[in-house]
Amino acid sequence: MRRLRSRAPGPRTPVALAIPALLAIAFLMLPLTGILARTSWGDLGSHLTSPGTTQALKLSLLVSAWALGLSLVLGVPLAWLLARVDFPGKAFVRSLVLLPMVLPPTVGGVALLMAFGRRGLVGPWLENTFGITLPFHTSGAVLAATFVAMPFLIISLEGALGGLHPRYEETAASLGASPVRVFFTITLPMVAPGLAAGAALTWARALGEFGATITFAGNLPGTTQTLPLQVYLLLQDNPEAATSVSLLLLAIAMVVLIALRGRWTGTPSTAATAPRPRGEEADPGRPADAPTAGPVHTDPEAPQQGWPLRAEVTGFNQLTLDAEPGTTIAVVGPNGAGKTTLLRALLGLTPRAHAALRLGDLDVSSLPPHRRGVAWVPQDGALFPHLSALANTAYGLRARGVPRTEARRSAQKWLDRLGVGHLAARKPAEVSGGQAQRVALARALATRPRLLLLDEPLAALDQTTRAHVRHTLRTHLDTFGGVCLIVTHDPVEAISLADRVLVLEDGRALQDAPPSEVTRHPRSPWVARMMGRNAWPGTSAEDGLQFPGGGRLLIADPLPAGTPALAVIAPEAVSVHRDKPGGSPRNIWPGTVREITASGSRLRILITSPKAPDLVAEITPQAAAELGLADGVPVWTSIKATEATIVPL
Repeated sequence: MRRLRSRAPGPRTPVALAIPALLAIAFLMLPLTGILARTSWGDLGSHLTSPGTTQALKLSLLVSAWALGLSLVLGVPLAWLLARVDFPGKAFVRSLVLLPMVLPPTVGGVALLMAFGRRGLVGPWLENTFGITLPFHTSGAVLAATFVAMPFLIISLEGALGGLHPRYEETAASLGASPVRVFFTITLPMVAPGLAAGAALTWARALGEFGATITFAGNLPGTTQTLPLQVYLLLQDNPEAATSVSLLLLAIAMVVLIALRGRWTGTPSTAATAPRPRGEEADPGRPADAPTAGPVHTDPEAPQQGWPLRAEVTGFNQLTLDAEPGTTIAVVGPNGAGKTTLLRALLGLTPRAHAALRLGDLDVSSLPPHRRGVAWVPQDGALFPHLSALANTAYGLRARGVPRTEARRSAQKWLDRLGVGHLAARKPAEVSGGQAQRVALARALATRPRLLLLDEPLAALDQTTRAHVRHTLRTHLDTFGGVCLIVTHDPVEAISLADRVLVLEDGRALQDAPPSEVTRHPRSPWVARMMGRNAWPGTSAEDGLQFPGGGRLLIADPLPAGTPALAVIAPEAVSVHRDKPGGSPRNIWPGTVREITASGSRLRILITSPKAPDLVAEITPQAAAELGLADGVPVWTSIKATEATIVPL
């Protein structure tokens, strides 16, 4: 089949699709071209400035402005409800929102008449109780325009809210911001493109409303006769003037659509705009319900009160946490083990698990997230993109009632302390990943939380930046008066930052011990491998460990027969040979090299064997060259019985 050429890369457009598409464009263009062709350009000015047209225009602007205001007041909360809350009948409510868009406008007018007319469901009550009569009144025109136009705002804003990740709102709540404050200072600014698009479409639709208005509110000059109704009347007496007024409405609609540039949903932008002077950053204002659990100390050098932690976690996670002030706990485990669920349970943000949480003498279990004094730093930091680094850091202090000047002064001190004070006026998109992580950490520490939760805070950083931020974090955790939980997959982070390592699997605690103990005696194969060890689960036999897939590991000190156990073997304890070795090793297996990777100044060799589980050996590059190792090369491996550590499971 012949295909049309296309500038865009990829398959060319088939003719069978191109021709109907061009016909559709022509079909849409011809009516507009007809208006332009039939417009009496010489009389355009007089047509648009006639008393009837100017009166109808003023009324249309008044009605559309009131309809937009009413849509914002009612539609914004409904859009948030549909986007953020699951409730019975949600699909039905969304259908109600869409209904005015597919309903014939005259049918909508009849429906309004049956509801708000003098013989409608609530019309008599409104008239008798408040003296309000909506039909054949300007307020009726506003009501009709709102009914048909508000869905545009709700749908556009719901799409924008659906594209906004909840972590921004959850992070704001963990900094002490109430739900209302979060909505007005974080949610709305971040979905501003969607809100603007929906508002513009709503206003344009209200400006052009005809069917529902004439059916419900009538066609009274100066009272309900808007521009579309004026066009309808002019068509009967003065078609040229009707064409001119139609051109005006067409121009307004095109201006709105061009300004939107196709942004129907207006997904939230995470790109920062140009930086503003320091005095012009958005000020969140003072909350109406600041936390009452003690004062907020804003001096970074001020001594912190100690906050011991005790938590009983139930649900998907089932464990008990006890920690003294100043303790840092690394939470590790495979994907799906419940690490993030544990943090969210401590924050009070998930129904999957519940934490009976005490911080010091305070039981915060029943408190909402913004009153717990628990600060959370997500993996990407979740810096608010519309605020500068300084405003981000001051956000939690302002949410807790600290005066603006003091909050900004303290925020600057925290940024200076973490080495990013010179970035105070920059937006998040204008700083590097490592700098953003330090700003996020400064923002959390500035609120002096009782409990600090870090979800893989260094995962997105390169090795050099990670080492620097890790050192900075360790320095500040040494003086932190609360308890800190760090979710990590990095053994270096677990060992260098934590006083304890909590190993989770399926929501349960397998091990809670100092890093040195977890390194020497890991109780989880996943943790052993994370620490760079070979980890072989099996069952203790008379002289060693029997593997589920066959094979046996001979060990020096076997456990009682039948005991489930884990063999932990350091890669450097595995010897690699080209020929079958003799001598003292009791564990000798043939195998094949499957992968060679560099680890610092040494090489890690993955070897598979039919007689034993896959194992990793660590040797020098010189030894690998002497042995002639490469993928697919047959080798022999040996492990001394004394080199295997057996941990009962």
